[in-house]
Amino acid sequence: MTTIVHASGAAELLAAIPVLTGFAPHDSLVLLPFRGSRTAGALRFDLPAPGPDPGSLAEEFAATAVGLACRVPDTDALAIAVYVQAPSRAAGAEAAAADPLLPAAELVAELTLRAEACGLRVVEALHVGADAWSDYRDPSAAPHPLAEIPAAPEVPGFAGPAPDQLSGTELPDPGLLETESVGRALIAVERVLGPAGPARKPPDGTTPVDPRAHEAALMLDDLPSFLEEVLDAPEAQSPFATAALIWILNRPALRDVALVQWACDIDLGDAALAAQLSFRENGTQVPDDVGGIMIGHGPRPDPDRLGVALTLVRRTIALAPRPTRAGALAAAAWLSWARGRSTHATHYLDQLDGIDPELSFAHLLRALIDAGMLPDWAFEGARPAGSVTSRAGRGSSRGYRGR
Repeated sequence: MTTIVHASGAAELLAAIPVLTGFAPHDSLVLLPFRGSRTAGALRFDLPAPGPDPGSLAEEFAATAVGLACRVPDTDALAIAVYVQAPSRAAGAEAAAADPLLPAAELVAELTLRAEACGLRVVEALHVGADAWSDYRDPSAAPHPLAEIPAAPEVPGFAGPAPDQLSGTELPDPGLLETESVGRALIAVERVLGPAGPARKPPDGTTPVDPRAHEAALMLDDLPSFLEEVLDAPEAQSPFATAALIWILNRPALRDVALVQWACDIDLGDAALAAQLSFRENGTQVPDDVGGIMIGHGPRPDPDRLGVALTLVRRTIALAPRPTRAGALAAAAWLSWARGRSTHATHYLDQLDGIDPELSFAHLLRALIDAGMLPDWAFEGARPAGSVTSRAGRGSSRGYRGR
């Protein structure tokens, strides 16, 4: 069910933005695509870093941002909000006259030009600083105190916005005992299956193997069934099941099977596994309906299923010995990107770089994120009041309607 959040002016719209995105934006650009008087989502971007050619950078950034907004079906207008943590200009007409440009004014001007060139109305262009908010289209006016922005509207089933766009990336703390149990289980599993990561030494074969490691290896004889079973209790897996999952995610072909299956269902997991085996044995190309999912093509996955998979993978990262975390971090990054949370994805990729900087999957995903690309399903018309984020953030199923 879509909940409608009403707003009658700029201040009310600013109050609604944290509800639409799910967090309080910081150092961000937020675009709200509109269909008539109603939002069709929210897109958040990191503000571009200063460069040697600010004008060219603003043009390129605006083209990418507005281009993403235009991919939201039936968009006919945009609202622009820039959040900068630095203090705003001092209040007063004299100060405004002396310094008429708000921070990021050049970027907002380019966004407005690009939007109008695409036939989109700009309904608001607002700046929010550390101490005040202002209207880019009335730069001579004194800033408004932040106290004028009302509290975020209450939405049934929504606990309230998170503190910022990085909220939710923190790993769980399973405790030393559970972490050591998984570490010992992984050593035993490696003796049966081989090293869990590229930097791990092969087992010496002289130490007796825990029978539970053989049981874990047998579970992998039906990989799709195992991948489905671990979703049933993502926060309560046994140490040996977690060790097996660490091993799987550190093998690119098996990791891809897991991601395709978690994004879709066990039948496509079977198809993905068959495709990987065929490619390995005969060099047969992976079918588009399987391989395309990895770059965001195909039907929209169930967001709840992706969320459960991410919970599972984040717990796996927290329990894995650091040298073996690369595969799970790569999976967490892709699952975050698939949910429209590119900043979360970048956070996991940055951690991965410190473990395995040569991982090709990470390079591909980072290239997609840096190009401002989102999965096709992020723009599907089936989510008319959803929230889509680029280079940060999270999805939502709340809408805004002006009045």
